[in-house]
Amino acid sequence: MRGLTGAGPDRARGSSQAVIAVGAVLTAVALFVAACGTGGTGARDEGPAHASAVAGAVASPSPSASGGFRRVDAVSLIKNDPKVSTTVKRELEPCSADEYPVEVSYGYLTGGSVNDILVNVSTCGDLVGIATYVYRDVDGSYKNVFKAEESPVYAEIDGSALTVTKQVYDTDDPVSNPSKETVTTYTWKAGRFAQKDIHETDYNKAGSSDDATPAPDN
Repeated sequence: MRGLTGAGPDRARGSSQAVIAVGAVLTAVALFVAACGTGGTGARDEGPAHASAVAGAVASPSPSASGGFRRVDAVSLIKNDPKVSTTVKRELEPCSADEYPVEVSYGYLTGGSVNDILVNVSTCGDLVGIATYVYRDVDGSYKNVFKAEESPVYAEIDGSALTVTKQVYDTDDPVSNPSKETVTTYTWKAGRFAQKDIHETDYNKAGSSDDATPAPDN
Protein backbone atom coordinates (compact mmCIF):
# COMPACT_ATOMS: atom_id res chain seq x y z
CA MET A 1 0.00 0.00 0.00
CA ARG A 2 1.32 3.43 -0.87
CA GLY A 3 2.31 5.41 2.24
CA LEU A 4 1.12 8.95 3.01
CA THR A 5 3.45 11.71 1.95
CA GLY A 6 3.74 15.41 2.84
CA ALA A 7 5.47 17.88 5.19
CA GLY A 8 6.20 16.77 8.75
CA PRO A 9 3.88 18.01 11.54
CA ASP A 10 5.02 21.07 13.50
CA ARG A 11 5.12 21.22 17.29
CA ALA A 12 1.62 22.72 17.61
CA ARG A 13 0.10 20.07 15.42
CA GLY A 14 1.88 17.38 17.46
CA SER A 15 0.49 18.81 20.68
CA SER A 16 -3.05 18.90 19.25
CA GLN A 17 -2.80 15.33 18.09
CA ALA A 18 -1.60 14.26 21.53
CA VAL A 19 -4.57 15.94 23.19
CA ILE A 20 -6.98 14.30 20.71
CA ALA A 21 -5.41 10.90 21.30
CA VAL A 22 -5.71 11.21 25.09
CA GLY A 23 -9.32 12.37 24.74
CA ALA A 24 -10.14 9.37 22.54
CA VAL A 25 -8.68 6.98 25.08
CA LEU A 26 -10.65 8.52 27.94
CA THR A 27 -13.86 8.42 25.89
CA ALA A 28 -13.34 4.75 25.07
CA VAL A 29 -12.74 3.91 28.75
CA ALA A 30 -15.88 5.79 29.75
CA LEU A 31 -17.99 3.94 27.20
CA PHE A 32 -16.60 0.60 28.33
CA VAL A 33 -17.36 1.32 32.00
CA ALA A 34 -20.87 2.50 31.13
CA ALA A 35 -21.56 -0.68 29.15
CA CYS A 36 -20.38 -2.90 31.96
CA GLY A 37 -22.34 -0.93 34.54
CA THR A 38 -25.63 -1.38 32.64
CA GLY A 39 -25.13 -5.10 32.01
CA GLY A 40 -24.75 -4.55 28.26
CA THR A 41 -22.95 -6.70 25.74
CA GLY A 42 -20.33 -4.23 24.59
CA ALA A 43 -20.20 -2.84 21.06
CA ARG A 44 -23.29 -4.81 19.97
CA ASP A 45 -25.44 -2.55 22.20
CA GLU A 46 -24.29 0.52 20.31
CA GLY A 47 -25.96 -0.55 17.07
CA PRO A 48 -25.10 -2.64 14.03
CA ALA A 49 -21.56 -2.57 12.72
CA HIS A 50 -20.82 -1.38 9.21
CA ALA A 51 -21.39 -4.10 6.61
CA SER A 52 -17.78 -4.00 5.40
CA ALA A 53 -16.56 -4.64 8.92
CA VAL A 54 -18.50 -7.86 9.43
CA ALA A 55 -18.82 -9.23 5.89
CA GLY A 56 -15.83 -11.52 6.24
CA ALA A 57 -17.02 -12.89 9.58
CA VAL A 58 -20.46 -14.02 8.45
CA ALA A 59 -20.46 -17.68 7.40
CA SER A 60 -22.56 -18.77 4.43
CA PRO A 61 -25.45 -21.00 5.48
CA SER A 62 -25.02 -24.66 4.71
CA PRO A 63 -27.45 -26.11 2.15
CA SER A 64 -30.23 -28.08 3.80
CA ALA A 65 -33.44 -29.74 2.72
CA SER A 66 -35.41 -27.84 5.35
CA GLY A 67 -34.31 -24.57 3.77
CA GLY A 68 -35.56 -25.63 0.35
CA PHE A 69 -32.08 -26.34 -1.03
CA ARG A 70 -30.55 -29.72 -1.75
CA ARG A 71 -27.20 -30.23 -3.44
CA VAL A 72 -26.71 -33.45 -5.38
CA ASP A 73 -24.02 -35.56 -7.01
CA ALA A 74 -25.05 -34.91 -10.61
CA VAL A 75 -22.81 -37.61 -12.09
CA SER A 76 -24.33 -40.33 -9.90
CA LEU A 77 -27.78 -38.93 -10.58
CA ILE A 78 -27.31 -39.33 -14.34
CA LYS A 79 -25.61 -42.70 -14.22
CA ASN A 80 -28.41 -44.15 -12.07
CA ASP A 81 -31.21 -42.60 -14.10
CA PRO A 82 -33.05 -45.15 -16.29
CA LYS A 83 -34.31 -42.32 -18.53
CA VAL A 84 -30.77 -41.36 -19.56
CA SER A 85 -29.65 -43.10 -22.75
CA THR A 86 -26.87 -45.64 -22.67
CA THR A 87 -24.96 -43.48 -25.16
CA VAL A 88 -24.83 -40.52 -22.77
CA LYS A 89 -23.89 -42.76 -19.85
CA ARG A 90 -21.10 -44.30 -21.89
CA GLU A 91 -19.72 -40.90 -22.94
CA LEU A 92 -19.92 -39.48 -19.43
CA GLU A 93 -16.32 -40.05 -18.40
CA PRO A 94 -13.93 -37.81 -16.45
CA CYS A 95 -11.91 -35.42 -18.60
CA SER A 96 -9.06 -35.34 -16.07
CA ALA A 97 -8.77 -36.94 -12.65
CA ASP A 98 -12.33 -36.83 -11.25
CA GLU A 99 -13.52 -33.79 -13.21
CA TYR A 100 -16.55 -34.62 -15.35
CA PRO A 101 -17.88 -32.46 -18.22
CA VAL A 102 -21.04 -31.70 -16.26
CA GLU A 103 -22.55 -28.32 -15.42
CA VAL A 104 -25.13 -28.17 -12.64
CA SER A 105 -27.58 -25.32 -11.95
CA TYR A 106 -30.08 -25.03 -9.10
CA GLY A 107 -33.36 -23.16 -9.37
CA TYR A 108 -37.12 -23.30 -8.97
CA LEU A 109 -38.68 -24.32 -12.27
CA THR A 110 -41.55 -26.57 -11.23
CA GLY A 111 -43.11 -24.66 -8.35
CA GLY A 112 -41.91 -27.07 -5.68
CA SER A 113 -40.63 -26.21 -2.20
CA VAL A 114 -37.25 -27.82 -2.92
CA ASN A 115 -34.93 -26.62 -5.68
CA ASP A 116 -34.92 -28.28 -9.09
CA ILE A 117 -31.69 -29.49 -10.68
CA LEU A 118 -30.59 -28.64 -14.24
CA VAL A 119 -27.72 -30.75 -15.58
CA ASN A 120 -25.87 -30.07 -18.84
CA VAL A 121 -23.54 -32.77 -20.14
CA SER A 122 -20.88 -31.92 -22.72
CA THR A 123 -17.86 -33.42 -24.44
CA CYS A 124 -14.42 -33.01 -22.91
CA GLY A 125 -12.57 -31.69 -25.95
CA ASP A 126 -14.69 -28.96 -27.53
CA LEU A 127 -17.35 -28.73 -24.78
CA VAL A 128 -20.22 -29.42 -27.15
CA GLY A 129 -23.42 -30.11 -25.25
CA ILE A 130 -24.61 -33.67 -25.71
CA ALA A 131 -27.56 -33.73 -23.31
CA THR A 132 -29.52 -31.74 -20.76
CA TYR A 133 -31.82 -32.90 -17.96
CA VAL A 134 -34.09 -31.39 -15.30
CA TYR A 135 -34.72 -33.21 -12.03
CA ARG A 136 -37.57 -32.45 -9.64
CA ASP A 137 -37.87 -33.44 -5.99
CA VAL A 138 -40.69 -35.95 -5.52
CA ASP A 139 -41.15 -37.21 -1.97
CA GLY A 140 -37.47 -36.72 -1.14
CA SER A 141 -36.06 -38.26 -4.35
CA TYR A 142 -35.13 -36.53 -7.59
CA LYS A 143 -37.06 -37.63 -10.68
CA ASN A 144 -36.24 -36.85 -14.30
CA VAL A 145 -38.96 -34.50 -15.64
CA PHE A 146 -37.20 -33.21 -18.78
CA LYS A 147 -34.51 -34.45 -21.12
CA ALA A 148 -32.99 -33.40 -24.45
CA GLU A 149 -30.34 -35.66 -25.93
CA GLU A 150 -30.12 -34.29 -29.47
CA SER A 151 -26.58 -32.89 -29.63
CA PRO A 152 -25.57 -30.11 -29.63
CA VAL A 153 -27.86 -28.81 -26.91
CA TYR A 154 -27.57 -26.54 -23.89
CA ALA A 155 -30.16 -25.39 -21.34
CA GLU A 156 -30.38 -22.56 -18.82
CA ILE A 157 -32.66 -21.45 -16.00
CA ASP A 158 -34.26 -18.09 -16.77
CA GLY A 159 -36.21 -17.12 -13.68
CA SER A 160 -38.90 -19.79 -13.50
CA ALA A 161 -38.54 -20.72 -17.17
CA LEU A 162 -36.33 -23.28 -18.89
CA THR A 163 -34.57 -22.21 -22.10
CA VAL A 164 -33.08 -24.87 -24.37
CA THR A 165 -30.69 -23.91 -27.15
CA LYS A 166 -29.96 -26.22 -30.08
CA GLN A 167 -27.60 -25.63 -32.99
CA VAL A 168 -27.79 -27.09 -36.47
CA TYR A 169 -24.55 -27.54 -38.44
CA ASP A 170 -23.99 -28.04 -42.12
CA THR A 171 -21.20 -30.35 -43.25
CA ASP A 172 -18.47 -27.71 -43.36
CA ASP A 173 -19.56 -25.62 -40.37
CA PRO A 174 -17.00 -25.13 -37.58
CA VAL A 175 -18.17 -25.67 -34.01
CA SER A 176 -18.20 -21.91 -33.36
CA ASN A 177 -20.43 -21.12 -36.37
CA PRO A 178 -23.62 -23.19 -36.67
CA SER A 179 -25.91 -22.68 -39.63
CA LYS A 180 -28.98 -22.34 -37.44
CA GLU A 181 -29.87 -21.87 -33.81
CA THR A 182 -33.15 -22.57 -32.07
CA VAL A 183 -33.97 -21.33 -28.56
CA THR A 184 -37.09 -22.84 -27.02
CA THR A 185 -38.63 -21.62 -23.78
CA TYR A 186 -40.54 -24.02 -21.55
CA THR A 187 -42.65 -23.40 -18.45
CA TRP A 188 -44.05 -25.87 -15.94
CA LYS A 189 -47.74 -26.49 -16.55
CA ALA A 190 -50.09 -29.26 -15.43
CA GLY A 191 -47.25 -31.43 -14.13
CA ARG A 192 -44.93 -31.16 -17.14
CA PHE A 193 -42.85 -28.71 -19.17
CA ALA A 194 -44.87 -27.08 -21.93
CA GLN A 195 -43.40 -25.07 -24.80
CA LYS A 196 -44.08 -21.37 -24.36
CA ASP A 197 -42.30 -19.89 -27.38
CA ILE A 198 -39.44 -20.48 -29.79
CA HIS A 199 -36.83 -18.23 -31.40
CA GLU A 200 -35.06 -19.37 -34.56
CA THR A 201 -32.00 -17.77 -36.12
CA ASP A 202 -30.78 -18.84 -39.56
CA TYR A 203 -27.18 -17.74 -40.00
CA ASN A 204 -27.12 -18.76 -43.70
CA LYS A 205 -29.47 -15.93 -44.63
CA ALA A 206 -28.76 -12.22 -44.85
CA GLY A 207 -31.49 -11.55 -42.28
CA SER A 208 -32.52 -13.54 -39.25
CA SER A 209 -35.82 -14.39 -37.66
CA ASP A 210 -35.77 -13.52 -33.98
CA ASP A 211 -39.50 -13.21 -33.39
CA ALA A 212 -40.97 -15.56 -30.87
CA THR A 213 -43.51 -18.06 -32.08
CA PRO A 214 -45.83 -18.77 -29.14
CA ALA A 215 -46.99 -22.33 -28.73
CA PRO A 216 -50.74 -22.96 -28.85
CA ASP A 217 -52.34 -22.86 -25.42
CA ASN A 218 -53.36 -26.41 -24.57
